[in-house]
Amino acid sequence: MQVVITGVSGGIGKALAEFYLEKGNHVIGIGRHNAIDHDHFHFVTCDLRDLDAIKNLDLNLSDEPILLINNAGILGQVTRTVDQDIESLQEVFEVNVLAAMIMTGKMAERDNQLTIVNISSGAGKNPIPSWGAYCASKAALDMFSRVFFLEEQERGRNTKVYSIAPGVVDTNMQTVIRAVDEEKFSQKQRFVDLKEMGQLADAKEVARKIDRILSLPFNEEMIICSVRDLVD
Repeated sequence: MQVVITGVSGGIGKALAEFYLEKGNHVIGIGRHNAIDHDHFHFVTCDLRDLDAIKNLDLNLSDEPILLINNAGILGQVTRTVDQDIESLQEVFEVNVLAAMIMTGKMAERDNQLTIVNISSGAGKNPIPSWGAYCASKAALDMFSRVFFLEEQERGRNTKVYSIAPGVVDTNMQTVIRAVDEEKFSQKQRFVDLKEMGQLADAKEVARKIDRILSLPFNEEMIICSVRDLVD
């Protein structure tokens, strides 16, 4: 199996890439910065805000089954909608939704056996003030996952599609969240407390749990799921 992952410079994306490399898979990482040196890792430079560049990517894939993990995501401005910049709103949807849709379409053009994993968020189901763009983008990603699964069924393909919420993970995004002015983000203290109480998930453990979800028998009810649904 060949594994294609977007957003591999750190956090969950880097942890996933390293996990699948340890399993012996060939991994193709896509992003702006490379942080992995491995014989079976191929890095492709791409700014995921550049939708034309994504469409024209040449990943040099083989005929082996493909696991595409649309991991790249950004939080955008943490502020109420009345104070949002248009540029930030656009960027969030380009990276979090449109890039994933285009990457998925590129893989679906091929005849390979295909598994799609979209890294979603509980914020796609639960409204968080000052996260309007992020919440809306993750909700959109969940719905796109459902739609694409039905489209693949119409095409007679056995494509597996997941939109997986990883929980609250100890990444750079959490550092940004904790630095926001509380006047702009009413729930800041909640995230500060999670860090101080050691309740942020480790990215490597999240990568392991995502792979465990993929090892379970697939059915349509699994498309929208969370690593928190797993019982160790």
